[in-house]
Amino acid sequence: MERLAWLRWMIGALALAFGLAVAAPAVAVTGTPLAVCVRPALPGQTAAALFAEPAGFDCATPQTRFGGGDFWILSQRLPTVDGDDATVRIGSTWVNRVTLFVLYADGSIRRTGFTSRTAGRSLGLGAVIVQPLPRHDATPVRLLWHVEGAANLRGLILGPAIASHDQRDTTEILLAALYGGFGGMAIALIVYNLALWGALRQAFQPAYCLLVLCLLAYALTSSGALGQMLPGLDNNDRQRLNALFLAGSAAAALLFARTFFERAVFAGWLRPASPMVMAALLFTGLVWAAFAPWHFHMLDTLLASAYLALLVLIPVVLFRAWRARSNFLWLFALAWSVPIVVAALRVANAFELLAWSIWLDNSTILSMALESMLSSLAIAYRIRLLSVERDTAREQEIAARLLADTEPLTGLLNRRAFLAQAIGRPGDQMLLIADVDHFKRVNERIGHDGGDEVLRVVARALRNAVPPDALVARIGGEEFAILLDATSAIAPDAVLERLRSQRMPFDIVVTASIGACTGPLLYEKDWKLLYNCADRALFAAKAAGRDRAREAPPVCIAA
Repeated sequence: MERLAWLRWMIGALALAFGLAVAAPAVAVTGTPLAVCVRPALPGQTAAALFAEPAGFDCATPQTRFGGGDFWILSQRLPTVDGDDATVRIGSTWVNRVTLFVLYADGSIRRTGFTSRTAGRSLGLGAVIVQPLPRHDATPVRLLWHVEGAANLRGLILGPAIASHDQRDTTEILLAALYGGFGGMAIALIVYNLALWGALRQAFQPAYCLLVLCLLAYALTSSGALGQMLPGLDNNDRQRLNALFLAGSAAAALLFARTFFERAVFAGWLRPASPMVMAALLFTGLVWAAFAPWHFHMLDTLLASAYLALLVLIPVVLFRAWRARSNFLWLFALAWSVPIVVAALRVANAFELLAWSIWLDNSTILSMALESMLSSLAIAYRIRLLSVERDTAREQEIAARLLADTEPLTGLLNRRAFLAQAIGRPGDQMLLIADVDHFKRVNERIGHDGGDEVLRVVARALRNAVPPDALVARIGGEEFAILLDATSAIAPDAVLERLRSQRMPFDIVVTASIGACTGPLLYEKDWKLLYNCADRALFAAKAAGRDRAREAPPVCIAA
């Protein structure tokens, strides 16, 4: 069953990776990308005049170089499309208002648009704004966006593309499958880790639940699903939440690593450094969400720097884990390799070293979906090691307890363990005291090693002569005690017969005497009375010539 469980995890991880590899290109090519040119907005400009003067637009300078403000963005000439079946897709950015002007072949211009407060009505999964082209009899030939209040952190118009309604629906279905699959998996991971935490109480389990919960919230905000559920939510406020939950996810990931690895991995300067990076991520994310768009680029640079600090810290953690020969390094590295690469790409995009793309914009949640699957495998392995460690510790504890309760030479109970189990037994009990006759002579004849072997043979014979629930102990040098319920008592002579039938070392003849007594054994005082009674019976057996048994009457216990 354990092998099948591991196999299911591996198949699930491979299936998810395959699904991402197949679905991502499908999402990326759903629609025809459009090249655009930029022009800063000035008072008095009109859409008709700008359509007529395309040469005034800058098509070479990267959009982020223009900074924030108001702009006009002109598309290339559109491919031949059916205007009634066409939609325009752009990535969601921080803007106050976007107005889309459409130039048709007959020279007509139609307009549509949205503000940050109304963007939720046009928000599709993947955090893209999807706008149908205004209906008109002529064919659309060019698009012009008027962007007002743009922060321009990653660009003014991100990933513009024109797509049919069928292509739009295909994209929505694919993204819904990916985000829905991640959401379901995230909820399942939270539930089973919390359930296991109730039993195992390992610190990495609530840390991992916090990580997955933050990722779930990030997926809800970054996918645009939150905007669809709450159309009245300001799109800029959605992006505030998105930034906050992403920072929380990064901090939770570091917290998970800190609790997942052995303590030695985060020894030294790394122990205070890791919470400092977590605090920096949470603080900069909170400041970004609270104060944007105030000094927007400065806030964004600070947040990106916190992510950069995390990326610098990760190789150190992995190297420390390798130096410490961590049992969990290979699984952690396998699970987090893709998210780390994606995080590096996102930081490069934040520092304008890499251009924006819809694939890059959705890469975090897709990579974290793969990470969640593989991390659950790592956690399963971690739990398995914990189970092995606990089983081993339990076995060692049991063995230690047995050693503490066992007389080492014969393997019988020692006096302390015998009394602990004997006193308090309900009902009348029969106590037999057996003593090897002339044991000093046995030692003188065959040596102490031979004498020890004689004691082992006697112990084995006594154990085999009584029922399994009887207590058998060595309570002195050559003295043994047997205690059993009076209702299932055996004759002391039967025990002697068992002893006489045993073959002794060097074929010497060894005999024993037995004294027996029956009575209650609820309290320690009862033990003293019962033992004295059996001991007197043993003395009587010795006095009568040894190699025999004597049983005292129960009434003697009251004497």
